[in-house]
Amino acid sequence: MKVAVYSFNNFEKRYLEEANKSKHVLQLIPVNLRKDTLGMCAGAEGISLFVNDDASAPVLEALKAAGVKFIALRSAGYNHVDLAAAKKLGLKVAHVPEYSPYAVAEHTIALILALNRKLIRAHNRIMDLNFSLDGLTGFDLYGKTVGIIGMGKIGRVVARIMKGFGCKLLAFDIATDKQLSETLDLEFTDLDSLCRRSDIITLHTPLVESTRYLIRKERIEKMKDGVMLINTSRGGLVNTRDVIDALKKGKIGYLGLDVYEEEKGLFFEDHSEDILQDDTIARLLTFKNVLITSHQAFLTHEALQKISETTIHNLDCWQNGIKSEFELA
Repeated sequence: MKVAVYSFNNFEKRYLEEANKSKHVLQLIPVNLRKDTLGMCAGAEGISLFVNDDASAPVLEALKAAGVKFIALRSAGYNHVDLAAAKKLGLKVAHVPEYSPYAVAEHTIALILALNRKLIRAHNRIMDLNFSLDGLTGFDLYGKTVGIIGMGKIGRVVARIMKGFGCKLLAFDIATDKQLSETLDLEFTDLDSLCRRSDIITLHTPLVESTRYLIRKERIEKMKDGVMLINTSRGGLVNTRDVIDALKKGKIGYLGLDVYEEEKGLFFEDHSEDILQDDTIARLLTFKNVLITSHQAFLTHEALQKISETTIHNLDCWQNGIKSEFELA
C-alpha cells in the first residue's frame, strides 16, 4: 500500500523503517496535512497523521475524492479528526491507544522537579560562572498534595511516582477505582475540591468538548496561591490567557507545559530564524517560573518503537482486508 506520512519528523524515520520492513511504500512528508497540502498524497491509498494535522470534514472529503481509504494516526489522541465525517465517508481510522505511559508520566515529573528546584535557571547561571544560590530555593515534595486530573494509564503512573516522593494524592476522573485508592492511599474527589486542596495539579485527560478549557479563570481562582500547574496532555484543556493573568498575579506560582492550545505550526518546527508571531506564547516565555517543552513528553525510544509498530500493524490489517482492533471509525 502507498501511504503518505504527513507531519513526518526525522526522529521517526528509523522506527518507521524498522517496523515497516518495506511492506508499504511510505511517502515521508515533513509538513502538516491541511487543505493546501492535500495534493502531496496523490496516488496514496492510505495516509498517516500526527497530532497537529487537519482531519476536519472538508479535508476528509477531499481525501476521499482523491482515493484515500485509510487513516493511520501516530498518536493516541484523535481530537483533530472528525470521526463522524470519516464514518460517513467510509474512511477507516485507527490510532495508537497505548505506546508508553511511562514516557509521558516521567516527563511530567521532570517538569515538576525542574520547576521546583529551578534547574534551568541554575544551569544558565553556572554557564555564566555565577555560582550564587540566591533565588533558587525550592520546596520539599514530601508531604505536598498532588492533584491528578485523569486517572488513565498515564495518570496512574504519575500517581505511583509521586507516592514514592511521599506526596498526598488526590484524583479526579469520571470513574473511580477502589483498589487504586487503597493501594496508593489515593482519594478520588470532585474537581473543585481537588483544585482547592492541591499544591501541584497535573493534567492527564483527553481533549473532548466537555474538557475543553477545564482549567480556566473560575477554576484557577479556587486554587491555592502559588500552585504548580502541569499540562502534558492537550493544550486545549487550559485557557492560556487566564493562566497568564494568574501568573501575573502570583496565583499560579509554577507552570510546566508540554502542550499548547495554539501549537499547530509552531511546535515540532525550527523557528529560530523567525520573528515569533504568537503573542500569547511570547508572553509565557517572559516568566521565569514557566517551563515549556515542545510536545516532547512522548519522545522516548520505547514510545517511538511502539507508535511505529502499531501504525504499521493498522496498515497491515487494512491491506489484508482485516479490521484493526484499534479502529475508531
